[in-house]
Amino acid sequence: MSAGSWAAVVVAAGRGTRFGRPKQFLELAGTPMVGWSIRTFAGMPEVDEIVIVTEAEWLERMRELVSTLVSRSIVVVAGGRSRQASVFAGLRAISQRCGAAFVHDGARPLVREPDVRAGMAEVRAGRGALLAAPVVDTIKVVEARSRLVRSTLDRSSLWAAQTPQFALREDLLRAHARGVADGVEATDDAALLERIGVEVAVVPATAENFKVTLPEDVARAEAFLRERASASSGRLT
Repeated sequence: MSAGSWAAVVVAAGRGTRFGRPKQFLELAGTPMVGWSIRTFAGMPEVDEIVIVTEAEWLERMRELVSTLVSRSIVVVAGGRSRQASVFAGLRAISQRCGAAFVHDGARPLVREPDVRAGMAEVRAGRGALLAAPVVDTIKVVEARSRLVRSTLDRSSLWAAQTPQFALREDLLRAHARGVADGVEATDDAALLERIGVEVAVVPATAENFKVTLPEDVARAEAFLRERASASSGRLT
C-alpha cells in the first residue's frame, strides 16, 4: 500500500436550509456546486478513487450528476447524522489499494490542484496536513451568557482550517474510529488526527478556497469561477 495512491472523499451532505434547497446542487457558473471539486479531483492522475458522501435521499440524483460530469467511476455513498459520521462512511468506502486520502467539503468549489498537491506532499506515516489561512482578524474569547470579552488571542499563531485535509488512509480510519469509541464530536478531521498523536502540518491555501456558507457567497464564487473559465479559454486560443 503506497501513500502515492490517493483517494478523495467529498462531503456533499446537508439540507441547505439557508438556500431553501440542497446546497451541493446549487448551480454556480453553469455547474452544480459540488461538481466543481469533483471535476478538479477527477482530473488529477494521483487520485485513483473518488467517494462522494451525500444524503440517502439524494444518492440517485448525485450518481446522475456525476455521470454527466466525468467519465471515470466514482462511488456515491450515504452519509450519517453528522459531518464526522459522513466522513467516516466515506473513508470506509475507500479500497485498500489507496494508501492515503484527503477529505474535502463540497461547499468549497474553488479548490486548486496545486494546493491539493502541496497538501499531499506533507503526508507520511504519523503526519497529516490541511489547507488553512492565517487569521487576519483579532480574535476575542467571549463568555456565552454575558457576551463579555474574557481574553484576546494572539492571532500571529492562529490559522483558519479549510479542506482538503490529508493523511494516510489508515491514520484517518483509526482517528475516526477512536472518535466514535470515545464519543468525541470534532469539527474537522485534523482534530481527530491530533487526538491520536498524528502531527498535522498547515499548508497555506489560496484566497479563493472559501466555503460557500451564505447566499451572498454565491455571487463571489461565481465571479471567481467565470474568471477562471475565461482565463482557460484565453490560454487555449
